[in-house]
Amino acid sequence: MASITIKDVVKRYGVGPKANQVIHGVNADVADGEFIVIVGPSGCGKSTLLRMVAGLEEVSSGQISIGPRVVNDVEPADRDIAMVFQNYALYPHMSVFDNMAYGLKIAKVPMAEIKTRVDKAAKILEIWPFLDRKPRELSGGQRQRVAMGRAIVRQPSVFLFDEPLSNLDAKLRAQTRLEIQKLHRELGVTSLFVTHDQVEAMTLAQRMIVMNGGRMEQIGTPEEVYVRPATTFVASFIGSPPMNLLKGQADGSRFTVGADTLPMPDVAPRSGELILGLRPEHADLRAITSEPASAGWPLKVEMVEMLGAERLVYARLGESLFTVRIDATLTPPSVGDRVNVHMKAEHLHWFDPVTQARI
Repeated sequence: MASITIKDVVKRYGVGPKANQVIHGVNADVADGEFIVIVGPSGCGKSTLLRMVAGLEEVSSGQISIGPRVVNDVEPADRDIAMVFQNYALYPHMSVFDNMAYGLKIAKVPMAEIKTRVDKAAKILEIWPFLDRKPRELSGGQRQRVAMGRAIVRQPSVFLFDEPLSNLDAKLRAQTRLEIQKLHRELGVTSLFVTHDQVEAMTLAQRMIVMNGGRMEQIGTPEEVYVRPATTFVASFIGSPPMNLLKGQADGSRFTVGADTLPMPDVAPRSGELILGLRPEHADLRAITSEPASAGWPLKVEMVEMLGAERLVYARLGESLFTVRIDATLTPPSVGDRVNVHMKAEHLHWFDPVTQARI
């Protein structure tokens, strides 16, 4: 096992003024045995970053180390890493055993050692009964486990996962996530896992790196990223449905959005233009009454979505769309109803409208 250090890493394609820079000075330290998830939308640079760690892409500037060794100029085969791809990349004419053993045979590992490693990996991944089958005889989930088994038998210092669950249906993805968690607990190998799926990121990561436009927006535990998003991008990307973000003018305990001046449970961090954030589950929905204490943020309900144990209420606050999550056991408002939203001061998030950074 080994740590990974990514220092001021830049990736650009081409040279000169027309060069296209896709990674902008990323810095991260991955501890020995840690499971890090790199998450972000398509085109944000997460797979490119992973491929630079693997040696499949050259580093334009900066430094990548695996353990004490700088690997910028080290061939992929010599980095002591194993990679699992989105497509299973299995040899269709070989059995499961031969697919898992192929890399070890090329490395001239003794056959007795190969059989021991393959049998152990197959038992961990519960594919031992399928060792004599061809890939075409397996389900998608079983093929992905074979691909992971092929990586395990190499006993690398680092595992690299490039969206390995993207080709699976929702049920298999959930099941395979549990298997990957179990696998990491048993093996304790340093792992980088790339995904665009925030659910995968939140459930798998010990820490997560949120990427946007080739830049690292935030690194932290799933709880830290969710509870204290560093930027408006993180706030809107992590969480389903995303955080409500309202741009307006703050003045003490009042916040003006368009034509609406909203009462606040506490004084804003500063006066002037700010972006205010509130998670849908932290919005307390109440009917409008004549009582002064009922004054809150006025919403007009546009749609109610039933999601089993919860409901999502989509409403308008002036010109802004606002989402509220409520328990399914509560009586929901009807489309067209006017309601009030109340919140606690500790649930409010404030961001700078220019830098988009948390205040």
